[in-house]
Amino acid sequence: MERVNNGTLEHLQLKDRVYDHLRRGIIDGTYDIGAALREVEIASRLGVSKTPVREAFVRLEKDRLVELIPYRGAVVAGYSAADLEEISDIRQLVEGACARSAAAHATDADIEAIERNIEKSRAALAEGKIDKVAALFDSFDQLIYKHSRNKWLTELVENLEGHQRRIGRMTVAIPGRLERSIEEHQKILDAIRDHDQRRAEQQMRKHVASVMADRLKSFKQGV
Repeated sequence: MERVNNGTLEHLQLKDRVYDHLRRGIIDGTYDIGAALREVEIASRLGVSKTPVREAFVRLEKDRLVELIPYRGAVVAGYSAADLEEISDIRQLVEGACARSAAAHATDADIEAIERNIEKSRAALAEGKIDKVAALFDSFDQLIYKHSRNKWLTELVENLEGHQRRIGRMTVAIPGRLERSIEEHQKILDAIRDHDQRRAEQQMRKHVASVMADRLKSFKQGV
């Protein structure tokens, strides 16, 4: 890790790196829901003092990725059924708007990129490469955001992105969910290809609602 002469800048870089490391680990499942994040252990493993780790915990709590519990310390946060429903409501609004904007602005090259993503998703699913399918689903979302060409919407989505990816990981084991998602992606693409803004928004909102309905059903069954 490079050092700089300005101690303040060095500290800022260090705490940001610790934060980014922990955030990525929580989102990708390296740190499971409910897992205790031990300050001393993490500091030792990353070769830093406890201060940037403690500061990262505070930022992660604001992101709703960590809970700071008295006498227990930092714990990886999970989701209640109410959390999932509220996230779904926001995602339908924001991602629906992104799909509407993409339908208005997407070029032929943009549409081809989305189509290739769906084709790769079908192939990966047929080959049983579930992790690859999940990664392609993340890429599909990023393509929609990018092709919306609306920086304000993209910034709103980025605030939800980590939670979206976590919830997405929780749905991959639900029977039939991956197949349904691919077909729903296809319907979104068809609307974007037709530059039908209203239908693109509707299909995206239906897709988000469908994913969340499956997740809530599994959640209530304790899966």
